[in-house]
Amino acid sequence: MFLIYIFSFLSLFNNQPVGLNPGDKAADFQLKNIDGKMIGFSNYKDAKGFIVIFTCNHCPFSVAYEERIIDLAKKYSPLGYQLIAINPNDPEVVEEDSYAEMQERAKKMKFNFPYLFDEGQKVFPLYGATKTPHVFLLDKNLIVKYIGAIDDSARNPSEVKVKYLEDAITAVDQGKVPNPSITKAIGCSIKVKK
Repeated sequence: MFLIYIFSFLSLFNNQPVGLNPGDKAADFQLKNIDGKMIGFSNYKDAKGFIVIFTCNHCPFSVAYEERIIDLAKKYSPLGYQLIAINPNDPEVVEEDSYAEMQERAKKMKFNFPYLFDEGQKVFPLYGATKTPHVFLLDKNLIVKYIGAIDDSARNPSEVKVKYLEDAITAVDQGKVPNPSITKAIGCSIKVKK
């Protein structure tokens, strides 16, 4: 009984987001895109699934993945898997992740997907995102099928041996359960005010 009290007491100080697991249903959202429009899953009624990537402007891991994310959108959006990028960082902590800087970055890199701003940081804790980049693959019913890394080489695309996300999309498209359904996201911590 004493241990139960200790665990209950310690849980009061655990500020980690609860987040989603494979099999959970993700919540929809409406977040501001770089073009000023509000975007959520409901904007894509014919989607077969969603590739949600929490990413940002400043993190070197996110920057290293930008071309790969553009390629993913190019490959999978025509197949019905809508890629949506979300910047979860507080721009008061990292100015480079401001909405205006997002617009500039998207224009410079020619992003071919929505790049949304999690203003007030309300969405990323619901998902349990902890890194940039951090991927959540959802089916058309918003059921989480895969969480984690895009692939097994965060810094160098030429050294990729396993494409976790692409393998997961293939599995979902074939009506199978991705294996693995969770990998460790490698990247920068999400920036929040202390």
